[in-house]
Amino acid sequence: MLKSTSTISWLVFAGAALLLSLLLQDLYLRSVLNLIAISALLAVSLRFVMLMGELNFAIAAFVGIGAYAAGYMSTAMEVPFWLAILIAGIGTGIVSAGFGAVTLRAKGPYFLLIGFAFTEAIRVAYSKVPALGGTSGMIGIFPPIAMDPWMPFFVMATVVVLLLVFFILEHSDFGRVLFAIREKEEVARSVGINTFVYKIVTIAFACFAAGIAGGLHAFVNNVISPGDFSYLMAAFALAYVKVGGEDHFVGPILGAIFLVSLSAYALGFGGDEHFIYGGAIVLVVLLLPKGAVGAVANMRLKKSDVKGGANAALEQ
Repeated sequence: MLKSTSTISWLVFAGAALLLSLLLQDLYLRSVLNLIAISALLAVSLRFVMLMGELNFAIAAFVGIGAYAAGYMSTAMEVPFWLAILIAGIGTGIVSAGFGAVTLRAKGPYFLLIGFAFTEAIRVAYSKVPALGGTSGMIGIFPPIAMDPWMPFFVMATVVVLLLVFFILEHSDFGRVLFAIREKEEVARSVGINTFVYKIVTIAFACFAAGIAGGLHAFVNNVISPGDFSYLMAAFALAYVKVGGEDHFVGPILGAIFLVSLSAYALGFGGDEHFIYGGAIVLVVLLLPKGAVGAVANMRLKKSDVKGGANAALEQ
């Protein structure tokens, strides 16, 4: 069970996010808010796999699978958009379970390289399938017209629910097993834990969420192409995690908010936007190695040490 303070924090966060999605009327700001929400979900999905000590660079491929599956079902099969997103997420989770069963016996940099290669192979495959639009991609992926004013609310509500599930899992016995696998997998196995099954389930749920993010991406942008789902998407997700702080659940969310907002602002600088965006990432990583959340935690620790020292001095 979640502590009461955690429950209150989640209610406040969810309420503020949903209210903001309803109040924003500017089309550009609505699109930025959608991108922040989807990016936050992607970053949290990536971090969830990192809890067991692996970096899943194939997550970009699974976002693409979710996006193309939802787009194809909506445009070619006329499946309702919400059902297309759900089926895309479930299908992505199933495919990722197979991917994990084959690849998770490799660890560390080998697993990362396999994910990188898989992402690029899938990206090329999209461009070779005429039914998926080839190199031009798919167009006309629209939600129902009546849903258009409510789309930011739908995106935010979907993301908030999935983030809550991630939070509950991380702070449950399941999450504690993932930490044990990261620290000492051999010890976890020695007490009867089937670590391989836990890894596959972790990958499957993280990629289920990534597939949902892909489906949302398709309906928000209305157009998708193979270039949208290269390894750079995984690199950006990792940047969100590192800038926000990987040691706390909130870190990837803060990182996504900051970097997506910065990217939207930097667009006004034309060709210099990449220098501004990349420079901000470099500065944050160098100056705040534990991310924004880690910096706040260190400040609180220093304050408590100062107060403790002052109290001790007064007692003397």
